Amino acid sequence: MDSLTQATLGACVGITLMGRKIGPRRAALTGAVLGTLPDLDVFLAPDDPIDAFIKHRGWSHSLLVHAALTPLIGEGLRHIFALLKDNRILTYVVTYLCLSTHALLDAITVYGTQLFWPVWPEPLSVGSIFIIDPLYTLPLLVLTLWASLTTTWTTHYQKTLYTALIASTFYLGWSMAAQKWVTNQAQILLADHGIKPEKLLAIPTPFNTFHWRVIGIDGERSFNLYTTVFGGPEAASLYVYNRNLSMESCINGDSRVSRIAKFSDGFYRIMVNDGEFTVADIRMGLTPYYAFRFALGRLEDGAVTPTQTRRLDGLGDVHTDLEWIFKNIRGIPTGRLAEASARLDFDQYANATLIPSSSVRC
Repeated sequence: MDSLTQATLGACVGITLMGRKIGPRRAALTGAVLGTLPDLDVFLAPDDPIDAFIKHRGWSHSLLVHAALTPLIGEGLRHIFALLKDNRILTYVVTYLCLSTHALLDAITVYGTQLFWPVWPEPLSVGSIFIIDPLYTLPLLVLTLWASLTTTWTTHYQKTLYTALIASTFYLGWSMAAQKWVTNQAQILLADHGIKPEKLLAIPTPFNTFHWRVIGIDGERSFNLYTTVFGGPEAASLYVYNRNLSMESCINGDSRVSRIAKFSDGFYRIMVNDGEFTVADIRMGLTPYYAFRFALGRLEDGAVTPTQTRRLDGLGDVHTDLEWIFKNIRGIPTGRLAEASARLDFDQYANATLIPSSSVRC
């Protein structure tokens, strides 16, 4: 999740466990700092953009590393706050929970998180919540700001804090239930039209858990099926793309494509735009403005001349996309303008001929 969400979650965990001991304001500040610590790995990121992408949420997000660091950080807190000197167990519990809830929350997004590094370094992800979701963050933010303005613990604040934490946790549960429901409905709809993808992944569109993008992988094809939790088949729309996997031979021997392919669990796509050879993790960001798309070289005369890896801008027309999302949430089926050329009726899928992003074959 974004840094603000992680800081507010850490703050609320800190307030819940030690707000009575050291006061809401100091507990909020301490929890916010602890809740942000795992993301400091960005300052240790490799220079290569792909390595920085793959290795983020690595060792610093491991629950095992958090357990190892807890005594060190906890003893530091006991020296800072005199009221915690006789509360070693409480201090350790606060430290571990602020760190670990950061990692666990990250794992609910689609970006892989190495929760059990180094014993099991494979990244884990659920993908049921977008990296920024105001409905999750706002209750925690209000309670954090409230705590920053007071030094007195009150029963009213306690009840409101517990309510906010329960509501935010329930919202995460809702996101997972919605993901399961959308996935099942998409499978039924696709099967009714004879579409049987190899992989299927439902993830929410930005800032909500009501409008979803179901990504399918079907050999050389990928598709986006957009639908809503409460909408029927008439609310769904399908956009189909050529993944251009045959172009991997253009850059044969270069490990950068295979690294993206492995990290994305096969949800990747190769594109050529104006002669620039690019690869993208298609799970993150809206097509074609993927959040993690990398330029690897120039395609000329049927071969790629490798260049230094460069991450490309992932922002499209935000205003238009937000309008599209909220229209669909309100029950007004609306196609996405940025993908209009790729839209197909479900019955057209089997016989559609997809144009490759480049006429050059390697």
